[in-house]
Amino acid sequence: MARLTIRIDLPPAGQIGPGKARLLELIGETGSISAAGRALDMSYRRAWLLVDAMNHIFKEPLVSTMLGGKAGGGARLTPFGREVLHHYRRLEAKATSACKAQLVALESALAKPAPHPVANDPDAAE
Repeated sequence: MARLTIRIDLPPAGQIGPGKARLLELIGETGSISAAGRALDMSYRRAWLLVDAMNHIFKEPLVSTMLGGKAGGGARLTPFGREVLHHYRRLEAKATSACKAQLVALESALAKPAPHPVANDPDAAE
């Protein structure tokens, strides 16, 4: 099924899109930037840089971190981070709903994939 992805440009500071939104969700679920990064096949450094960028483009941090040590470290979404994520996901859902007919039309306009020849079929192209 065709799907709509939304990236919101927030000049002059940056943007938020499906990747950053998913990173925030995973931080909320796992309590860890490194675990969220691993789930998205990205390095801790990349995940941390994305979190740091998001924390600086908004008026309040979206993620707070706790230093490691005996009790262990971790990260969590701030209430403001949950609010920003909620707004992003609502916008995404509304846009998808509003564009459903166009998504269906575009998908129906796609070329049909050619069937693959079957092995040992004498009529199959060589």
